[in-house]
Amino acid sequence: MTRRIIVVGANAAGVESASAARKKDRTAEITLITKEKNAGYSRCGLPFVIGGHIPSFKDLIVYPPAYFQMLKLNLRTEMEVTAINTKEKTVTTIDKAGATEVLPYDSLVIATGADAFMPPIKGREKQGILSLRSIEDGEGIDAAVKAGAKSAVIMGAGLIGLEVGVALIERGLTVTIVEMLPQILPQLLDADMAKLVQEHLEQKEMRILTSKSVEEFLGEDKVTAVMAGGEKIEADLFISAFGVRANTKLAVEAGIPLGETRAIKTNGRMETDVKDVYAVGDCAEAPNIITHKPVCVQLGTVAVRQGKVAGINAAGEYSQFSGVLGSAVTRLFEIEAGNTGLTENAAARNRIQVITGAISSKTKADYFPSGKPIKVKLVVEKESQRIVGGQVIGGEEVTQRINCLSFAIQKGMTVRELAKADTAYAPPLCETWEPMVLAAEMVLMKLR
Repeated sequence: MTRRIIVVGANAAGVESASAARKKDRTAEITLITKEKNAGYSRCGLPFVIGGHIPSFKDLIVYPPAYFQMLKLNLRTEMEVTAINTKEKTVTTIDKAGATEVLPYDSLVIATGADAFMPPIKGREKQGILSLRSIEDGEGIDAAVKAGAKSAVIMGAGLIGLEVGVALIERGLTVTIVEMLPQILPQLLDADMAKLVQEHLEQKEMRILTSKSVEEFLGEDKVTAVMAGGEKIEADLFISAFGVRANTKLAVEAGIPLGETRAIKTNGRMETDVKDVYAVGDCAEAPNIITHKPVCVQLGTVAVRQGKVAGINAAGEYSQFSGVLGSAVTRLFEIEAGNTGLTENAAARNRIQVITGAISSKTKADYFPSGKPIKVKLVVEKESQRIVGGQVIGGEEVTQRINCLSFAIQKGMTVRELAKADTAYAPPLCETWEPMVLAAEMVLMKLR
C-alpha cells in the first residue's frame, strides 16, 4: 500500500524532510503544506536583499516549483493546517478561498518553524512595527526604505537585528539598536569578544544602546518613537528583532507534548511522543552535544539536518540525529564573527567549570600586505581538558576555523591535542603559527 507522508511547513526543515523521504521511498504520496506564497526559500538571505547585495527577494527561492514537480512532491501553498488528529491520523486544512479538506497520513512531519516574538510592551498594538521573518516582511521593510525612510530603531542586537541594521546603514539610513542585555550578540559571543564587534559597528556610525529596555511605543495610531531607558528615540522605521518563539500551537492542540525549552519534544529519530509524528526545525528541540540537555537553537543548518533525519524515518527507514552544537557565523560590514559549542557564559549556566584562552593574530604572514586582524577564543572544560567552545572574530577566514573547532568538539579533542595540531602555512594565506593553536597554548599556560 502506498505510504502517505504529510509535511506541515515548506521551508528549510520541511523541504529537506520531503526530499529525504522521496529518496528513500519512490512511491510514497508526499504532500507539503505551507500558508506562505513561496516555499523553500532562504530566510537567512533576507537582510542581504534589503542591503542590496542580492538583487531580488525572488533570488532567495532555493527550490523553484520545478524541483517539487521533479521529485513528485505535492506542494500546496497558501494553505493552512488548522488541526491534527493523531488518533485518526488526519490533518484538516483550509485554503485561501476558505475551502476545508481532511487529509489522511501514515507519517506526519511538523515543520511549523517559529514566529517573531513581541514582549508585552505598552503601545505594541500600534501600527508601523515591522519584523523580518518572511519574504513579505522583507518586501515591507524594503518598501518603507524606498518610500523615503531616513532613520530606523531596531529592537534587539542578535544576529537578525544587527544584520538588518547593517543593511539599512548600507541603504543610507541612520540606525539605533536597542538591546536589553549588557552586550550585543549575547547567544553568539562572550562580552569580551562582542565588544570588538560593537566597536567596529560604532565606527560605521551604528548607534548601539545596551542595558536598555524598550518601555513604550509612542504615537497616535502609528508608532513615531520609542521610549527606551528613559530616552525618547524618534525614527521613520521600527523593527522588532526581539527574537522568535517556536510555533507549537498545532502540536499543543493535538496533544503532542512540548519539552523543557517549550519547543516540541523529540527523540533521537526526531519523533515526538506520538508515534509516526515527527517535529523538525525551529519548532523542535534536540539535545546539545556537550551538555546533553534539550535546546532549540533555530538555525538553518540544524533545520536541514533534522529534516533529513525525520524524512528518512517517516519513509520507513532508520536515521538518528546526532545533536546540536549551535555553530553560527555572520558578517557585519568588514568583520566576521562566529561561535561553536558553549560560550563562557553558557558553560557557567550549565555549571561546567572552564578555562579560556584567547589570542589576537593576523590572517596572513605579518609582513604580507592585506593581512587582516583575527582573534580566537577557546573555551575548555577544566577537568577533562576537552574543548567545549570556540569564538572567532576577524576580517576574513572565520567560517572554516569555526568549522574546524566544531569538528574538534564533536571528536572530543583536548586542548593539548589541538596545541600539537599539524597546520598549513604560506605567507599570502596564513601565519606560521595557526591562531587556534596559539589560543590552545594560552589555555595550557593557565592550566599549568
